[in-house]
Amino acid sequence: MHTLFADSFAALGRLDNITLVMVFHPQYLESFLKTQHYLLQMDGPLPLHYRHYIGIMAAARHQCSYLVNLHVNDFLHVGGDPKWLNGLENAPQKLQNLGELNKVLAHRPWLITKEHIEGLLKAEEHSWSLAELVHAVVLLTHYHSLASFTFGCGISPEIHCDGGHTFRPPSVSNYCFCDITNGNHSVDEMQVNSAGNVSVSDSFFEVEALMEKMRQLQECRDEEEASQEEMASRFEIEKRESMFVFSSDDEEATPARDVSRHFEDTSYGYKDFSRHGMHVPTFRVQDYCWEDHGYSLVNRLYPDVGQLIDEKFHIAYNLTYNTMAMHKDVDTSMLRRAIWNYIHCMFGIRYDDYDYGEINQLLDRSFKVYIKTVVCTPEKVTKRMYDSFWRQFKHSEKVHVNLLLIEARMQAELLYALRAITRYMT
Repeated sequence: MHTLFADSFAALGRLDNITLVMVFHPQYLESFLKTQHYLLQMDGPLPLHYRHYIGIMAAARHQCSYLVNLHVNDFLHVGGDPKWLNGLENAPQKLQNLGELNKVLAHRPWLITKEHIEGLLKAEEHSWSLAELVHAVVLLTHYHSLASFTFGCGISPEIHCDGGHTFRPPSVSNYCFCDITNGNHSVDEMQVNSAGNVSVSDSFFEVEALMEKMRQLQECRDEEEASQEEMASRFEIEKRESMFVFSSDDEEATPARDVSRHFEDTSYGYKDFSRHGMHVPTFRVQDYCWEDHGYSLVNRLYPDVGQLIDEKFHIAYNLTYNTMAMHKDVDTSMLRRAIWNYIHCMFGIRYDDYDYGEINQLLDRSFKVYIKTVVCTPEKVTKRMYDSFWRQFKHSEKVHVNLLLIEARMQAELLYALRAITRYMT
């Protein structure tokens, strides 16, 4: 852990609160820091100031002032023009042209077509090269997802930033970050329900019920297998239902000017699509997947990055301590797969070999609301949402959930963008 902190400080010149929360899971953090360092600071198609500006554009789509402010400082530090920070219209036309892709990728990635790609690659003197565009796409998806993590874990600004403080920051826990770094995780983590009463017994039975459902599903798997038609039907039902999963306090938030100036069309978001009953087309992983298609395309146009991203995906997907709340020696693979596949289902992505009926068995409504909000509209996440799911689970386990959410989201966005690039190339 201390080595990771030292490496992070050496690379960034700071030890930010994202790192201090992710260190619950050192194996993932190491992969994350290595990938982010490569994207921002190592040799690549884009100049350094462009990389930070694209990070600002991506984080601003979700009104994530925490990430925007971090990269405003980094942008200036590497020699970026302060005038660009007055608004996207003051940036070069080449970056302005990226605004549409940023918008669609953040909120409705299934709408990305090869025409979006062609428009960027054939913009005469403002054209992007294929390698530059892949670098930009990876940065956009990285920071859309990191905005989800920032809001999903309630991360606060550092002490030297606006709104920063040291005493009991309202982050993933009821204790200070110094407690996290010192390994003092075994505090009383009882959750409080909406009426203000500690509901230890209720949350205990929730864990037991979830364990029992996992046992039953495993037995059903062993006994019978649904037909392909039934599996396809269950996917379509889950995809349709996911459109209507929203919290009761869902309302529009007007972006602050200091964030909204970094992007256009502030009214464009995920909500518009879902409330108007528009259809999300089905994207079959068997036709285009990360392992067989996306990985090689990224590695060809931006060497080594495909490998780094692939490692990060695998660590997040396979990470387990074989625990669930107070239980040990538990195989959590079924639950982790349900979370990952539910996120991809919301984006229309289907795995032919997965029974989507398992999702409703394993993920209750409060958990689905949290997942949907963190992934699609992270700026609307509340502490109440965080507290209301998996009430008997440790904070480290909820951070673990967030790692699954952000990597599944990043992969979903990449699949749509890279498929469009592949179609343009062929």
